[in-house]
Amino acid sequence: MNDFDQTYLDTAAQPDDDAAATARQGVSPAVIKRLPRYYRYLRELIRQDKLRISSSELSRMMRVTASQIRQDFNCFGGFGQQGYGYNVKYLYVKISEILGVNRRFRAVIVGAGNLGRALGRNSMFAKRGVVPTAMFDVDPALIGQTVGELPVLSMDALEDYLAANPTDIAVLTLPKECAAEAALRLAKSGVHGLWNFTGRELELDEYDVRIENVHLGDSLMTLCYELNLMQNEEK
Repeated sequence: MNDFDQTYLDTAAQPDDDAAATARQGVSPAVIKRLPRYYRYLRELIRQDKLRISSSELSRMMRVTASQIRQDFNCFGGFGQQGYGYNVKYLYVKISEILGVNRRFRAVIVGAGNLGRALGRNSMFAKRGVVPTAMFDVDPALIGQTVGELPVLSMDALEDYLAANPTDIAVLTLPKECAAEAALRLAKSGVHGLWNFTGRELELDEYDVRIENVHLGDSLMTLCYELNLMQNEEK
């Protein structure tokens, strides 16, 4: 984690229980999906030493209407002052609290193939307050290696490791035919968040687990749709 991340995450070192409670009360999925974008843009504004911003200025940057931005922030208490706008650092800290960035969630990566290794070396986790601690795989050729700073451990050691190292998030990058079994083992070991890149929709209704199923192909097809639409319009 670099000095920028450490400084501003430490500013929000104690979670705001009011913000966390508000975040659970009927906020639409569309608003929740926009919060990481606000986080990214505010982070960049802080890098630029921008102290204050209006909803109109932010709307031009993000291509979201100023009205929508105000409505989104009002879901969590507002954060702004009419005629003054938003204090960038304060807003960044509050959104960090709502997103849980300041909680330092611990993570493991299950699957040390190409995608798993790429994620293991990615600075994205540190920038969002997530702390990866290990990777797991079944391939003897990979077990014992180090990816970035992460040791690759055997899947046989998964339960023992999680018992000794309580973990919040598991990133699944293993083959999809292995996803359900791995997810069940993780849930039984107390992991409450799964970031699933396997291409298989996972559900664990009998466990208190939150799952984010990521389909990279869906994003690619959305881009293809936009290109197809553009080319049809040109014709």
